[in-house]
Amino acid sequence: MEPMIRIENVSKTFKSKDNTVEALKHISLDIGAGDIYGIIGMSGAGKSTLVRCLNFLERPTEGTVYVEGKDLSVMNGKELLQMRRSVAMIFQHFNLLMQRTVLDNVCFPMEIAGVGKKEAREKAREYLKIVDLSEKEKSYPAQLSGGQKQRVAIARALAMDPKILLCDEATSALDPTTTKSILALLKEINARYGITIVIITHSMEVVQEVCTKVAIIDAGELAESGTVEAVFASPKSKAARKLIYQGERKVSLMKSRRCIRIVFTENSSFEPVIANMVLECKASVNILLADTKDIGGIARGQMVLQLPEEEQIADKMVAYLKERNLTVEELTDYVE
Repeated sequence: MEPMIRIENVSKTFKSKDNTVEALKHISLDIGAGDIYGIIGMSGAGKSTLVRCLNFLERPTEGTVYVEGKDLSVMNGKELLQMRRSVAMIFQHFNLLMQRTVLDNVCFPMEIAGVGKKEAREKAREYLKIVDLSEKEKSYPAQLSGGQKQRVAIARALAMDPKILLCDEATSALDPTTTKSILALLKEINARYGITIVIITHSMEVVQEVCTKVAIIDAGELAESGTVEAVFASPKSKAARKLIYQGERKVSLMKSRRCIRIVFTENSSFEPVIANMVLECKASVNILLADTKDIGGIARGQMVLQLPEEEQIADKMVAYLKERNLTVEELTDYVE
């Protein structure tokens, strides 16, 4: 099946008089129709440049992007403009027109596309209802909270009936509670309309909350990609480990250097497996990291344990955990 978006060997280099910056290096990714796809990386990784390449607001230096099988690199200006009508964007700072009411902000892209005033207003009210802002249609952006402004921006994006919604750090300026509500809204929109959503973020929590698949960008390169569940359970790249369990943090003043990471599922999260292991093996462990995430509606926990120095006991502990069908990953250089 043809992916909704195919990124093929995309590189982007910015040149100035004084220096050259390779923002993206040979990125290839497929984003399926109906996916909520997270593209994550630390600040400066190149993820915002990548999202702008998806609709050719930035033209790649090398490689190309296909949307619904159509090569953007061979399109002329008019064709690109037409394509962009089906690829909506929402941004970190909302980009609302401050002199226009909420209703008029949502109507704005339809006005540009030549939709009649009456039809535009009817559609705008329909989308304001979806984002739960019907009572604010006569308000101005200055009278709204950050979360309400982002809901207006989402309604405005939906007004053109897009097939793809690009979200560039769309929740970065919001508090955690408001972020959760915006992510829940995006999930609902995806389920209701089947819109493919691409979320650019630096937050693993955002990806785990709402995305089905994820790509990790590190220094302009694709470090890793896959389902969120698979990448969380067994991160293979240095960049993924850093994002998921602070894999670059080194703990000093510890005797044993052998550490493991355990991933719990909903079936094992509530069993006292660590306590039982300690009792069974008659040796203690050090818990260096522990947290629980909700990934795709399933509770996923993780722990990083420092095992005893005695190799035989440590091996027995690993075997004990594996017998209980837990994912166990040996970590290197977690402690100094």
